[in-house]
Amino acid sequence: MTVDVPQLVAQAREGRPRAVARLISLVEGASPQLREVMAALAPLTGGAYVVGLTGSPGVGKSTSTSALVSAYRKAGKRVGVLAVDPSSPFSGGALLGDRVRMSDHASDPGVYIRSMATRGHLGGLAWAAPQAIRVLDAAGCEVILVETVGVGQSEVEIASQADTSVVLLAPGMGDGIQAAKAGILEIGDVYVVNKADRDGADATARELNHMLGLGESRGAGDWRPPIVKTVAARGQGIDELVEALEKHRAWMDERGVLAERRTARAAREVETIAVTTLRARMADVRGDAHLDALAARVAAGELDPYAAADTLLATLTES
Repeated sequence: MTVDVPQLVAQAREGRPRAVARLISLVEGASPQLREVMAALAPLTGGAYVVGLTGSPGVGKSTSTSALVSAYRKAGKRVGVLAVDPSSPFSGGALLGDRVRMSDHASDPGVYIRSMATRGHLGGLAWAAPQAIRVLDAAGCEVILVETVGVGQSEVEIASQADTSVVLLAPGMGDGIQAAKAGILEIGDVYVVNKADRDGADATARELNHMLGLGESRGAGDWRPPIVKTVAARGQGIDELVEALEKHRAWMDERGVLAERRTARAAREVETIAVTTLRARMADVRGDAHLDALAARVAAGELDPYAAADTLLATLTES
């Protein structure tokens, strides 16, 4: 079923949640109208500040996200939230539905919350997250909070999608720094020790500060990630977290880092689309006589696999 894309985009700009939901559904479903949607959204994007939140399960990502929504809404900003959840092995949909933890904002017209399933995509994000961020940006969200799955050390893709990456830790969860250091401690722009009312919070902050210091190779004027202690469930420390985020945004603006990050993000998005298209064409030629002939020559030692691949790629790009 086709939709009236210009009308849908106009309604999304007016803040109608159904229109925003429909556009994101078109993205997630890889609709045949996706190219039309992205073309219509392109001139309307670029104004949103994208903040990514990641960390191990149980550190309070959803609670912290909800607290940040409250803080930004208090400042009068429109907020979008993408909560990326693990996929159900049965339906393929979002398994946890973190919107339940953000129910306080469900009736606020200035907040749009969407759960997205990873659908097997690694890195902590859904494959459709970049386009979904574009939809929320075009819909007038001034701040977009992206909460990753957060299932371990490899969930670092958020650093390539967010303007500012926030890494959350909590005391009393084993060796938190050891669990996070491989990868996650390299991507944070701001670090948060949540549940700071628990024993061990100061020790966790000290250890984190030490770990960050060991890896420092910063020059004068470079950004040094701050460590903020919060109790998100009670809203404590959230104002300090927002202040840290705004300082990082101002630093990026001043030094041109924000534009560089967004250009790099767009480059990765273009590359991903191109690779996905190429993979689809590859699937079309499996079992094709041309591929079978190349494979036979490789098997017979008449052609090396790289030369065969070059020939196949030339055929695909010409088609």
